[in-house]
Amino acid sequence: MFPVSPEKNQALAVRMAGLGIKDNDLKETFVRSGGNGGQNVNKVASCVVLVHLPSGLAVKCQQDRSQGMNRFFARRMLCDRIEAANGDGQDPKSIKAAKLRKQKNRRSRRNRDKLEPKPG
Repeated sequence: MFPVSPEKNQALAVRMAGLGIKDNDLKETFVRSGGNGGQNVNKVASCVVLVHLPSGLAVKCQQDRSQGMNRFFARRMLCDRIEAANGDGQDPKSIKAAKLRKQKNRRSRRNRDKLEPKPG
């Protein structure tokens, strides 16, 4: 179905079935991408907009130059968002952002400790 290995296709199908996502519930549209990729992204509608009709969640994916790969990535992103919405888990982006915030706080605390004059 997608230009990836059969194992990845099967894993995606199992994940979508586990979340109750059917291909009939998805509205898929294609738009022109922007940014890097040169002439291909400017002439071909390779960006995928995927809407899950029952939940109303929408995903826009333009990670790759090929439309087939973007269709695959969009479905994976949709699964991530639905899992985050269903459970108390967070989506991978927010987990990464929280980790970076924590690191920056730790760095600024260390710098503040270095700059404070020591009594004595």
